Amino acid sequence: MGAARFEQDVLGSPVPVIVDFWAPWCRPCDAIEPHLVGLADEWGERVRLVRVNVDEEAGLSARYGVLSLPTVILFAEGEPKATVHGAQPRSRFERAFADFV
Repeated sequence: MGAARFEQDVLGSPVPVIVDFWAPWCRPCDAIEPHLVGLADEWGERVRLVRVNVDEEAGLSARYGVLSLPTVILFAEGEPKATVHGAQPRSRFERAFADFV
């Protein structure tokens, strides 16, 4: 996902967007992916999930202060609203993001 697509699909989204900043070599990123997919499925059309590969999109990760992986940021109304760092249980993501969905 390039910067232009990020602007359109995330910042311009009418619904909140969970953005998973990840990398192919990041094992904790693999561990949390099922949690995020599960939440996106559960919340349905009230939220979207996108993944940003930090190796391919260093500018986006720098723009949002992503210094460690995994970092998951919920964007709503074009702004970052909640951030979760590290491999966390599904309940941690749910608590952090539920108020915005």
